[in-house]
Amino acid sequence: MPEGDSVFRLAARLRREVSGRSIVDGELRSGAAAGTSLAGWTLSGFETHGKHLVTQLSPGWALHTHLLMQGSWSITGPGRRLPASVAARARVRAQLDDERTLWGIDVPIVELMRETDVAGALGYLGPDPLRPDWDAAEAVARLGQHPDRTVVAALLDQRNVAGLGNLWVNELAFLSGAHPFAPIGSVDAGALVSRAARALRLSATVPGMYQVTTGDARRGRSHWVAGRAGKPCLRCGTSIRVRAEVVDDPERRRTWWCPRCQPPVR
Repeated sequence: MPEGDSVFRLAARLRREVSGRSIVDGELRSGAAAGTSLAGWTLSGFETHGKHLVTQLSPGWALHTHLLMQGSWSITGPGRRLPASVAARARVRAQLDDERTLWGIDVPIVELMRETDVAGALGYLGPDPLRPDWDAAEAVARLGQHPDRTVVAALLDQRNVAGLGNLWVNELAFLSGAHPFAPIGSVDAGALVSRAARALRLSATVPGMYQVTTGDARRGRSHWVAGRAGKPCLRCGTSIRVRAEVVDDPERRRTWWCPRCQPPVR
């Protein structure tokens, strides 16, 4: 699943490539507004809140989308078409005034709303380190509301901190020396939130550092624990452990940790 930094980078790319373009043809193919024509609207901007993308449509409308596990956005050039098998999975089509076409492929959440309703629709989300209204103190306060929740569960809850997904949660637990299943109340939440904000911003904005947590972008060395089950810890050499949270979890979520660098709370 794309995490907050992934969606932030996507918004930056779309902003750079299509912002300001008018839509001459196209439609929504999913959600409650399926069948709505997009012709006559302008792509006036792209914003993110956590893992959510908001496409501003002038005048006065917005398209809220979430990629979940499978969604993606693609742009085809003039006269180019998507393969038929891919085009069949398009949930958004927007032919632009420069003859390019913007496609939302396999996007599971597609919601058309008034621009003034966006804040209310996403109001349940916690603070996002990648937004200008980031509030670290509020994030710490939200994490402290349920001190018995595990570190991974508390950080994955988008109502506490928006944008952290499974990769970041596992890496941040390691960097904090916290056992992933320790109570969130047993760790320094302020330091954890500060570290999360720095990491997401680095990943979202620095070339070559996308989701690199070790400082080493080489293959197999960019993460401390995520995806490294059975391999030696890059810090101490201990074998990395992994646990499947739920066998039938559609997100195939796993939790990784180093039993020496992240000792359990006694």
